[in-house]
Amino acid sequence: MVTVRTYIDDVDRLRKSGYRIVGRHSAVKICHWTKNVLRGGKHCYKSWYGVESHRCLQMTPSLQYCNMMCIFCWRFHTINRIAPYEGEWDYPEEIFDKLILEQRQLLSGFKGNPAVDKKLFKEALEPNNIAISLDGEPTLYPYLADLIKLAHNRGMTTFLVTNATMPERLKKLIDEDAQPTNLYISLYGPDLETHIRTCRPLIRNSWVRLNESLRLMPSFDKSRKVIRLTLVKGYNMKDVEKYAELIKIARPDYVECKAYMHVGESQKRLPREAMPSMNDIVDFSRKLSTLINYKIVSNDVASRVSLLADESSLYYLLDSDRIARRNHPTLL
Repeated sequence: MVTVRTYIDDVDRLRKSGYRIVGRHSAVKICHWTKNVLRGGKHCYKSWYGVESHRCLQMTPSLQYCNMMCIFCWRFHTINRIAPYEGEWDYPEEIFDKLILEQRQLLSGFKGNPAVDKKLFKEALEPNNIAISLDGEPTLYPYLADLIKLAHNRGMTTFLVTNATMPERLKKLIDEDAQPTNLYISLYGPDLETHIRTCRPLIRNSWVRLNESLRLMPSFDKSRKVIRLTLVKGYNMKDVEKYAELIKIARPDYVECKAYMHVGESQKRLPREAMPSMNDIVDFSRKLSTLINYKIVSNDVASRVSLLADESSLYYLLDSDRIARRNHPTLL
């Protein structure tokens, strides 16, 4: 039973971790890489796709509401993970500007920092990309298509990360002409058994629904399509051939092989040894690239991720992206 005390404790915990809650079920949080860029450091690996970290609004329209409890997740698994949202959902117009205002408030402390470039700080106050990925499963939000269209109408790009268990919502994005600029499908296991052990789904038929989304992915003809493998030693870092078969179904433009990072709440569930090294990731990526005939085009050591690209998609990566080449000089 969810008590008022439990809910308040959850909210307090999130706020202390840097979340700012907007409306009834949305939130924003400043990303580590946003802070890093403002202090003169590098952008995150999403700059491969033209995202400038200091201008990225990291948010969720479904705070804590998720249909999985992934073993490697760094987020808090509060009571909402097992209790579906039963209230009225806020419309995008009710939360959009408030998210930006909260982002600015969170950034305000950087203004007086002498190590922060004033130009970058000014740019950060005007985000031009919305990363719908902070927490929870965004496709549970019924007005996701409207949120994406609103962002595009404001001149922003969109970066949707999903566990792909809601194919009907993904299809709605196509039907309503609300395809995100970047569509990320997270693939956390090469087979049903590994999927269940790693993702710990809270719904029935999650593997079937994921595969339906993989078959739908090629229909996103207006999005940059990426399959993300979060690889955990001892769990899902195996059976490269099976991953290859699933990727061939989805036909993404890019594949990311990303190491699980031993951070946040995941430290309570997994040992540090479950975190692959960069060498582990490169070895896995090489095997996968041969099987799917994609080219390894870059490695980001800080995030322990390799980027594989379909040869025909390379132009799509760089033509409009001055950031990627600046921050990833190994990228072809």
